[in-house]
Amino acid sequence: MLLSFATWLQDTALAQWVALEGFPWVESCHVVCITTVVGTVTIVDLRLLNLTSRHSRVAQISNDMLPFTWCAFALAALTGGLLFISKPLIYVADFPFQMMMLGIALAGVNMLIFHFTAYRRVADWDGQPDTPMAAKIAAALSLLFWATVIICGRWIGFTVR
Repeated sequence: MLLSFATWLQDTALAQWVALEGFPWVESCHVVCITTVVGTVTIVDLRLLNLTSRHSRVAQISNDMLPFTWCAFALAALTGGLLFISKPLIYVADFPFQMMMLGIALAGVNMLIFHFTAYRRVADWDGQPDTPMAAKIAAALSLLFWATVIICGRWIGFTVR
């Protein structure tokens, strides 16, 4: 069933346009969006690790970055979906693609856990000289997962033709 859906998807007019003409444009937009996502997430993560912006509150930096992160993530998902439909049969079997998707999923789970645990009490620790260990661990994992997404995304360019 998945194979027949992927075949149908690849044969749509939109997928054909992306594969034959639109790929460079869509990919360029995708790279800008992913760069924005990772850049804004990194700003927050580095603050959680106490490596930058120690004079600023975590909640303020997070609130400032969040709209850019979510907008860029939505556009990255849209453009990534368009890239995917150009060759879905190849992408689903591609190891770097699978690892990239795993990295995105792990980054999402990490964010959810952080927001439902340590960040719930941000008002208690936000003005302190140091962030809690749970926040630091979440930030380090976030950086690791997003680096995995970038590395695997770039790796795809060498495995999918």
